[in-house]
Amino acid sequence: MEARRSKCYQSLDMSGDNLEAQPERHSSRILKPCVLLLTCLVSVLLVFLVGTHRTPSWELLRPVGAVAGIGRKNSSSEAPNDRLLGGLLSPEFDDKSCLSRYQSMLYRKASPHAPSPHLVRRLREYEALHKKCAPNTDLYSKSIEQLKSGRSDGPMECNYVVWIPHNGLGNRVLTIVSSFLYALLNNKVLLVHIPSDFTDLLCEPFPGTSWALPSDFPVHNFLDFDTGTPQSYGNMLRDKVIDDEMLSGSSNATLPAYVYLHLPWYYDQWDKLFFCGDAQRMLRRIPWLLLKSDHYFVPSLFLLQEYEEELRQLFPERATTFHHLVRYLVHPTNAVWDYVTKYYRAHLAAADETLGIQIRVFHNFPVPFESMLRQVINCSLSEGILPAVNLQEWAAPASKTDAKVKAVLVASLFSGYAERIRDMYAKHPTTTGEVVRVHQPSHEEQQHTEQRGHNIKALAEVELLSFSDALITSAWSTFGYVAQGLGGLQPWILLRHTQSDLPCRQAMSSEPCYLMPPPFPFPSSHCSKDHGDAGEAAAATQYVRQCEDELGGIKVFD
Repeated sequence: MEARRSKCYQSLDMSGDNLEAQPERHSSRILKPCVLLLTCLVSVLLVFLVGTHRTPSWELLRPVGAVAGIGRKNSSSEAPNDRLLGGLLSPEFDDKSCLSRYQSMLYRKASPHAPSPHLVRRLREYEALHKKCAPNTDLYSKSIEQLKSGRSDGPMECNYVVWIPHNGLGNRVLTIVSSFLYALLNNKVLLVHIPSDFTDLLCEPFPGTSWALPSDFPVHNFLDFDTGTPQSYGNMLRDKVIDDEMLSGSSNATLPAYVYLHLPWYYDQWDKLFFCGDAQRMLRRIPWLLLKSDHYFVPSLFLLQEYEEELRQLFPERATTFHHLVRYLVHPTNAVWDYVTKYYRAHLAAADETLGIQIRVFHNFPVPFESMLRQVINCSLSEGILPAVNLQEWAAPASKTDAKVKAVLVASLFSGYAERIRDMYAKHPTTTGEVVRVHQPSHEEQQHTEQRGHNIKALAEVELLSFSDALITSAWSTFGYVAQGLGGLQPWILLRHTQSDLPCRQAMSSEPCYLMPPPFPFPSSHCSKDHGDAGEAAAATQYVRQCEDELGGIKVFD
């Protein structure tokens, strides 16, 4: 009998599959050649696939265990399987090199906002420009030679904005997006300095090229640039290194080789003159701009008449600016994405609904733990985000298998908030019969932006928060801004107790707040007479207004 094994099973044994060999049956009617058997199997499979999936579906490529709760609300401008986000993303990438680029849409609520055709076209044009001008090209080398000369006669074929990192992950993402939009508006190429604590966190966003600033960049000390740097725009304007002839756009003016744009929260009145129209016209002619900021300064660009028409075409829905650009630029590397998806499958995928809670208490505005906890709970209960509990009863062991499950993801440096919320729902039953499960990926106790491991966890938690159905964030938190932008979510903002007696207020959109803007509207007396009335346009002030979470901040509205 052993000598008469089927050749088909022999071939499987030889290939390494440990299948038990089966004896042939003594029936001439059922003895068939292996080829015929395999052909039949393939045919049946093809019939099944054609009948069941008449069109190719991205659903088939979803990670195992990640189907539940993904794409739950598809009433949007994006098709459920639109991996290119309505044309926002380029199809010219190798999928495996950056899995998050085309998979993240499977985990988030479908966006109701489509990118404009003009934005899609301009992004493809920018990608071509970046590829032409990227490091290791002849045109880049030519621009570097001009930079080394110490002077400039005007713009070159390739002109650049160099992003300088400053402060934490949330600040960095906001300023990368702001710097990219500024480069896009001025036909410049964005290059980013990637320090060791930021290495291998984000995928390259532009196909066939790199946005990383080479280590041999000839301005060696740019990481030390700050308020006292002589090459800053504000200081050169104050010291009259930049004169009226330069500002007027005279072709006879000799321009500096580069200008440092100092735009962090502690910038002074001279630095803020960057937001004048004449400054923008002059800076457009400078081949190299080195930019440092820690805030989302896009709202002030909307106040400049220089950019009003182009921004209107790029973003007909103005309050989707960050939502589109952050999804275009920010894609975690495979190492970070693996952390994200494993945590999601282990803790969130089976839930019917997910609530993200992001809690940040600032050192310069301390809030007692119990006060902050009370505010979080009051917000989630009063807005119906989480179910109330019956304090008169003790929770019984879970027995209902059909109970609705709400997963709560807490992002905080401290573990106490998640522990107390978890205890509340573990000890008492909800009034709705829902089951609430509370999870917290990490609690670092202190922020360590200088540590790459800390930044990996921060980026992963931003991504996980963006998968939420509803989101609660802390006022002034750039971390929360990034999460709400990626997810296209209108968060409930935990207000400072000096602002309102309400525990929270829902944002009008997913746009971040520019927390430390120049005076709004920007006084014309601060700029030269022919500056183009930056900030004075009545139309502009209709869609740039005060933020919900910051008395002095501004944001873009529709």
